[in-house]
This record gives sequence, C-alpha cells and structure tokens, in this order.
Amino acid sequence: MTIPPTIERWHRIALERRSDELAGILADDCVFESPVVHTPQKGKAIVEAYLRGALHVLNTDHFRYGGEWYSEKSAVLEFFSEVDGITINGVDIITWNDAGLITHFKVMVRPLKAINTLHQKMGEYLVSVGAVKGR
Repeated sequence: MTIPPTIERWHRIALERRSDELAGILADDCVFESPVVHTPQKGKAIVEAYLRGALHVLNTDHFRYGGEWYSEKSAVLEFFSEVDGITINGVDIITWNDAGLITHFKVMVRPLKAINTLHQKMGEYLVSVGAVKGR
C-alpha cells in the first residue's frame, strides 16, 4: 500500500518541523491519548498543544520514523528519538476521517525511563506555553 495522503502530510509536519501546519490536519473533535496523561485529551486546541509539545520535545536531530503500517483510514508509525541521552522508542497510532483530517492520535512509548523523561519535558513545555496549569 502506498503512503496515505494524511500520513504524507503528517510526515512533512513532523520531519520538517512545521508545527504551524498542525491545525490544518486536525479534525475539530480529534482526541489525543498520551503515554503520560491518564485521560484522553479532546478537541482540536488541546490536541494541537500536545502535538506541538511532542514535536518540540521529541523532534531532536535523533528523531526518525522506522516501520510503518497502513490501512484505509489509520496508520501505525514506529519512531525513535533521543532526549537528554535517553533513547526513546514508540509508536504513533493515527486515525483520520473521509476528509483526511486526524480524528485520533495515540502515542505509546518505551522504556519506562523514556516515559518519565517525556512526562517531565512535556509538562514543562505545556506549562511554559500556558496549555496546562503549573504543577
């Protein structure tokens, strides 16, 4: 199967660090599931904030996608990165609607040390941009 257009757009945003294009790929009612937040985050504004944070924290010079698996309206993208000397391995599970807009974005990460690092760095970022209140 060829790369779906939604994933081609996502690759451009993620790999070329074009976070200003995030709003254009998200459905108004999209949902984000984080490896470090218990409840799903619902709505375009908060999902955009979390994805901006993820791009800010994870998208280092070490970031790359590995294996990718597609179906008609969903994809699983394995990624690798390094933050503060911690190797991070995870998957993005992305679902989109008929218009090609992302409706659901779930991130799963390993190992535990990577999750802890992401929790700290994402928290700092989200507080710094006012997306969440300080702890």
